[in-house]
Amino acid sequence: MVEEILNCGRLAPSTKNRQPWYFVIVTKKTKDKIADMMINYTINTNETNERELLGHKSSVNPTANVIKQAPLLVLIFREKNDNWIIGDNLSIGACVENMCLRATDLGIGSLWIKDTIYVAEDVAKMLGHEDMELNCALALGYASQFPKMRPRKRLEDIIEWYED
Repeated sequence: MVEEILNCGRLAPSTKNRQPWYFVIVTKKTKDKIADMMINYTINTNETNERELLGHKSSVNPTANVIKQAPLLVLIFREKNDNWIIGDNLSIGACVENMCLRATDLGIGSLWIKDTIYVAEDVAKMLGHEDMELNCALALGYASQFPKMRPRKRLEDIIEWYED
């Protein structure tokens, strides 16, 4: 099932067909070590870093706990190339959405994780991928809870029509 989910990500559309994603699947000790790195980051945050977090610090620890509970974590890397940041990020977004949708079809819970960004360089170094950038992660496992859907903006609040 994991390979099927990854394959759906692989098939996502991408800018200029770059297919910028590279998946590293971690489990057990490595997965927990990444979660601990995130928790330690929030503990060691000084006032300068506090401004950078701007309230995100409150999401890092709960996200790290989800990572510890999940059986596996898919780390999504991309090559370091500033010329392609926007296109690669949009493409990886499509890739992760495809994986989330397929996971849901298979009855697997998923959490799209951005908070790994705070320890991205350390994770890349730990895994021997210093030449790459950790873009995001996806926790996968059987869901232990089924929260209500979070509120969404109304369609009429986010569209504007210009007709000639």
